[in-house]
Amino acid sequence: MLFTKILVAYDGSNLSKKALKRAVELVQEQSHSLHPPRLEIIHVYALPTFIGSEYAVNTDYIEAAETTIEEAKSLIPSTLNVKFTLTRGQPAYTILSHAEEIECDLIVMGSRGLGKIREFFLGSVSHNVVQQAKVPVLIVK
Repeated sequence: MLFTKILVAYDGSNLSKKALKRAVELVQEQSHSLHPPRLEIIHVYALPTFIGSEYAVNTDYIEAAETTIEEAKSLIPSTLNVKFTLTRGQPAYTILSHAEEIECDLIVMGSRGLGKIREFFLGSVSHNVVQQAKVPVLIVK
């Protein structure tokens, strides 16, 4: 199947790295076609809501999110033209909204995210994306 625009949901976890690698392979497999697919990487970060120094927390989360995007950039071959999007929001909803906005025809993501504490939450992100997406979703394990 040929794709024109592939969106990768990237969170820095090992499975999201595998998902990114698979998406790059898909793009490279179609690189000699008349219209090779475009690749976009999205990292969605959510800010916690609790009492404390909101500025310090926001800055820490934004810096961590920027580091995650830089890590993703380092995993992409320099020959590929890739767009990177860093945005704040509820992950599943934001991924789905962005997928519709850019009119992608495939979403690629890992089956689980970072660490044991966040595993349930991020697993629910992939589940929600699969259930609600209007385009195919490739889940990488």
